Amino acid sequence: MTADRVSVTAYIALGANLGDAQATVRGAMDDIAQLAGTTVCRRSSLYRTAPVDSSGPDYINAVIEVSTRLSAPVLLEKLQKLEHLAGRERPYLNAPRTLDLDILLYGEACVQSPHLSIPHPRMRQRAFVLAPLAEINPNLVQPAALQALSDQKVERIAGTAL
Repeated sequence: MTADRVSVTAYIALGANLGDAQATVRGAMDDIAQLAGTTVCRRSSLYRTAPVDSSGPDYINAVIEVSTRLSAPVLLEKLQKLEHLAGRERPYLNAPRTLDLDILLYGEACVQSPHLSIPHPRMRQRAFVLAPLAEINPNLVQPAALQALSDQKVERIAGTAL
């Protein structure tokens, strides 16, 4: 990171379904706010959802908006370190998780690499991403997109507006 790097608005999805998932997601929001050159601007409420293409208990999901001077690859590296510190293991594809952090959007960037795809390739297929994203920035989610996913139950957890 360079001191003169311009800040970019990015959106990060957070999820967990092992351990105290609500506390883990809240703690991860705070940890992201501590990353160098990064400020959390908006936090969605917490949402409870059934696993999609996964197993285990229900997930707790949220989305945050950040302003960051970190490049997208460095931001991903920092997020993966936070996942690791939270005990994230990857024994098989879509395994239950102590913490999952995904960059959804990074400014207007389109990134396709072996390790990073922005915009996130499945974000428009997941109500657990679009509902909290729409809460913090309704301009990013068309109502028809959420309606198309109405078969995916997403429950906003009362009293979790952050």
